[in-house]
Amino acid sequence: MESEYIYHVTTQTEWEQAKIAGDYTPVGFDKEGFIHCSNEGQVPGVLDRFYKGKTGLVKLKIEKAKLARPLLFELAADLDELFPHIYGALNIDSVVEVSVI
Repeated sequence: MESEYIYHVTTQTEWEQAKIAGDYTPVGFDKEGFIHCSNEGQVPGVLDRFYKGKTGLVKLKIEKAKLARPLLFELAADLDELFPHIYGALNIDSVVEVSVI
């Protein structure tokens, strides 16, 4: 059964700025064109590959039904896995939980 949630890792600082701005676009969004997300089971691998040794991180739990922008599941060829990508800014009201990691 597919989960109704996806997850995104960011810094506490970026999340605080997003709450003030009203939506969230991560560093690198202009280059990538989308927001990298994960299914819950993919989060540990993402942390290991991209955030090892970093502190001040939070995990956003995002309710897919509340997203205001398109969500596509796309293949990460190097891992042969589908990952969720949000094509546009993340609307703050779609985030239902924020966990410090």
